Amino acid sequence: MAGALDGIRVLELARYQAGPRGGMILSDLGAEVIKIEKLGGEETRRSPPLVRGQSVYFSVYNRGKKSLCLDLRHPRGKQVFAELVKTADIVLQNFRPGVMDKMGFGYDRLRELKPDIILASVSGFGQYGPYRDRPAFDPLGQAMSGLMHLTGIPIGRPLGTASSIVDRYTSLHATIGMLAALHHRDRTGEGQVVDVCLMDSALTMVEIPTSYYLATGEEGGEGGRPPYPAKDGYVAISASGREMGSRLLQIATGDPEAVANTGAFTGRMSLDDSPRKRSKRGAESIRSRRSFRRWSRPTSRSPPSRRSRRWRRTRICGSARCWSRWKTRSPARCICPGPRSKCRRRRDASGRCRTPASTPMRCWPGCSAMGRRNWRNYGRRK
Repeated sequence: MAGALDGIRVLELARYQAGPRGGMILSDLGAEVIKIEKLGGEETRRSPPLVRGQSVYFSVYNRGKKSLCLDLRHPRGKQVFAELVKTADIVLQNFRPGVMDKMGFGYDRLRELKPDIILASVSGFGQYGPYRDRPAFDPLGQAMSGLMHLTGIPIGRPLGTASSIVDRYTSLHATIGMLAALHHRDRTGEGQVVDVCLMDSALTMVEIPTSYYLATGEEGGEGGRPPYPAKDGYVAISASGREMGSRLLQIATGDPEAVANTGAFTGRMSLDDSPRKRSKRGAESIRSRRSFRRWSRPTSRSPPSRRSRRWRRTRICGSARCWSRWKTRSPARCICPGPRSKCRRRRDASGRCRTPASTPMRCWPGCSAMGRRNWRNYGRRK
């Protein structure tokens, strides 16, 4: 099957992750990517972890590419590269600003060789500005942007992510820029320079807290999202907004009147969001009593299993022939007025009825006293 970028040739002069990953994406889309390495190969060929003597790091980010070793400071190597530029559509490089010019392959020189060539430059702090000559890696981008601080809020100290997320963002931005430049070239016949840097990409990852601070002068907006402790592990709980959070809390606690505060389960922490903290403390005991397997079951309004606590503790209908009462082997406590056998109302833990006497509840399917009802109406008022 033909790829979307069939017929596109990319010359990649990139190392480590941000640049090579952009070339990897183009290769996955069908482009012919020729990786040009220094004599002896790129440094990451020997980077751990190793499998049968081959770097996993290098294999992942350079899959599907062709490889060529050239000394671009030697006249013969420069001649070979110049001939390749004439047949290429994109040159992808992540040297520090000015290195390509020193080697004699700045954008002006590339345009002489191929008028519609596209040059994508990936760097730490961009091609202009006071930090342009400084190198940078992923941890520096996380630290300088404030991402480490936001990630580490739950533990009280800055914390970097497990993967090089800023490098990955930068490679995606570079890929988007190259694809846009290809579209522009197809329309106008002109090449472009795509300038992408780690610092810009890192700042896009904290745009919500940054915008919130510029508007209010206060910290907040987003933060670390730790999982919740369960009985035998951890579970991730997520709901968006008050309505969805309230529904989730009602199902989890069994209390139909439970109301969640805004953002209670979204994982978006705020330093002064005390109502949300109270909601979390209220559900903490329930989360810690249940196993992670119990929490991972699909959330629905389906009838509980035979062995669940709701079967044993909740009785909906008082009819002698009602299936729900037959499953409830122990008699349910009820202090409602009138005969106990006619009570069809749900009771709380103390035995008090939470439903007015004039508002009966619907039964489970199969109840001969109330007639067959759809189980989805369980717990809803008429």
